[in-house]
Amino acid sequence: MHMTKNVRRVVGAGFAMALGISVSLAATAARADETIRILCPTWSGYAPVFVAQDLGYFKKLGIDVNIKFEDERPNVMAAMARGDIEMDMRTVGEYQGKPRDAKTPGVIIGTIDQSLGGDGVIAPGEITSVEQLKGKTVASEPNIPGRLLLQMELKKKGMTLADLEVKQIATADTVAIFTDPSIAAVVSYQPNLSQAIDKVPGRKPHVLVSSAQYPGIIVDVIIVRQDDLKANPEKYKKFMIGIFKAIDYFKTNKADFIKLAAPHFNLSPEDFAASIEGSLDYTGHKETAGYFGKPGAPGTLYGIFDEVMQLNLENGAAENKLKAADQIDNSIIAGITEADLK
Repeated sequence: MHMTKNVRRVVGAGFAMALGISVSLAATAARADETIRILCPTWSGYAPVFVAQDLGYFKKLGIDVNIKFEDERPNVMAAMARGDIEMDMRTVGEYQGKPRDAKTPGVIIGTIDQSLGGDGVIAPGEITSVEQLKGKTVASEPNIPGRLLLQMELKKKGMTLADLEVKQIATADTVAIFTDPSIAAVVSYQPNLSQAIDKVPGRKPHVLVSSAQYPGIIVDVIIVRQDDLKANPEKYKKFMIGIFKAIDYFKTNKADFIKLAAPHFNLSPEDFAASIEGSLDYTGHKETAGYFGKPGAPGTLYGIFDEVMQLNLENGAAENKLKAADQIDNSIIAGITEADLK
């Protein structure tokens, strides 16, 4: 009888332990079903994520979103590969850049904004055409949107980046670099573009090439791990619904959207407003649906992806030709209706 009691205790303890592990695994699985961890660059285009959080949209939809800024792309790619995050956001061109290949984790499921003046090339007053940059020194950080824009403008004139002397810089140094008279132009983005115009008036600076000239090309996309997308597609549908709701809020309550977003970027409402005015356009449900299309009927983003891919291969920013059909998944966007946004 004594032995039987001990056996029962052992069996009971084992059962309790197994039950505890089972409950723990179930809780972990449940958290995976509802949690999205994000790393992304510090860019005002991602403000709808923060506003959706602040307005409780994600919570009402039953998901838990955790977003942090990380400007170093290698760190973000490593975190995605380790499974430390589920989501990244950046431009199509940056997504394609080295060292991405067909097996690198991450697939594009949505857009959040497009640049409409926030990226470009600044030049002194005497430079009025990209043709005048031939043989001159142009400063640029590798694989930033403005570099693609410059490349596209050069291509119109039968030129390439090889016709220039390209000096590598950090975009944050735009103003200091532009004070150097040996630099014929600087590839940059806001707020650095407007700061250089304001702070180096002696060179009579102006924007030579701007993303406003190429609407739809510089698009910030939402990237998720394929394994988690496959396991939890509903979670990402809910995320995109939250984003679209926040963008609708921007359109109807702009001042309050700005007030909510600004602290997340350590900016005053006035400075945050200046960072988006004339620089970007948040892409709502209608615009995003146009970019993605539906399964079997690809949207405009597929052609943009291929065009930018070719430019990235030509300028050495990318080394592997990626196929739009393999890198874009339009199933989540196709599954969202206007009724979901009410």
